[in-house]
Amino acid sequence: MQVKHQVSSCGIFLVRLQVNRSWSPVWSGSRLQANAMDPVARSVDLLTQEPEVSLRNPAASPPADHAKQPSPVCSEFVRTSLGKNTDIGKCLKKDQENQTSEVTFILLGFSEYPDLQTPLFLVFLTIYTVTVLGNLGMITVIRISPKLHTPMYFFLSHLSFVDFCYSTTITPKLLENLVVENRTISFTGCIMQLFFVCIFVVTETFMLAVMAYDRYVAVCNPLLYTVAMYQRLCSLLVATSYCWGRVCSLTLTYFLLELSFRGNNIINNFVCEHAAIVAVSCSDPYVSQEITLVSATFNEISSLVITLTSYAFIFITVMKTASIGGRKKAFFTCASHLTAITIFHGTILFLYCVPNSKSSWLMVKVASVFYTVVIPMLNPLIYSLRNKDVKETVRRLLITKLLCLIL
Repeated sequence: MQVKHQVSSCGIFLVRLQVNRSWSPVWSGSRLQANAMDPVARSVDLLTQEPEVSLRNPAASPPADHAKQPSPVCSEFVRTSLGKNTDIGKCLKKDQENQTSEVTFILLGFSEYPDLQTPLFLVFLTIYTVTVLGNLGMITVIRISPKLHTPMYFFLSHLSFVDFCYSTTITPKLLENLVVENRTISFTGCIMQLFFVCIFVVTETFMLAVMAYDRYVAVCNPLLYTVAMYQRLCSLLVATSYCWGRVCSLTLTYFLLELSFRGNNIINNFVCEHAAIVAVSCSDPYVSQEITLVSATFNEISSLVITLTSYAFIFITVMKTASIGGRKKAFFTCASHLTAITIFHGTILFLYCVPNSKSSWLMVKVASVFYTVVIPMLNPLIYSLRNKDVKETVRRLLITKLLCLIL
């Protein structure tokens, strides 16, 4: 008896047994008696656990398409046990890369409203224009004005930078899908969009918490404000927010890439969000979903604890102030930041409370638009319209530019 092993392009092992010049191809589902001397094939047979099918019964044979898809267990075994240098490992790795390159996502967005495509495009284009001009303008004003070189405006400039990057990650693709019929996005493009969205969302969450702590120090310890909020500490707080955002994003992306995807996948949203991507995966998403839930819950609760604790101490300190003018000044100092965090966290909590059903898809889309497109536009408007220093600086700059043009 002669035993020969062949590996198809999909990593399924076929064993040909030659007994008295008769061939009997068998699917390696159960433990094969013929390959007892081959530990690799025997281990693979024990892992795959697929039913035996002989050519004597064609009806029981697996479909042709089945032979084109690798067994996840078999792939994992080859990757870990055989290594990358074996022919089997190379075969499976190449097949998995081919599957990944063929995966695409279709972002439905607002395609169910064809008559609103043009009006929505104009609205979102206007919002994005205001977002870019507002946030970049805020950064420019803070950089060129020595009067605004304080910890509060240092944090505000980074918040504007995060809002600009956050909006730029999402809005251009949204605008494109409103004017083209092909709303597909590649697997790599979708994962990269999710990766950067996670970075900027987590960073903004903790940046707002850091700004709340800054307001606490400014109101409760005004005489020690410049000493307590020294430049090195401010830079460390900002760097920590960025680094934690990257850590969370890398973690979520890693576990998401452990899932398998095939063919064209429909996402009923205008952005590649984690829940929508996981919903169309071909493997068990339990670990990825749990990691996301734990991470999102920790980030939201911890940032809210820092923010609410800071404002609790601010409220107690302000209530102890005897003069009404002092109370108004303190509340006016915190009014812009309170408005920003109320809108930001209010939208997040609303999305958490919306039930996951078909009837709530439109509500989720509207909330997602507000959360990803509108809020980055509102933050520079809130901090500029309710801040005398920013308004005076902008007015002075405009007057200087006009005089330069006239003279």
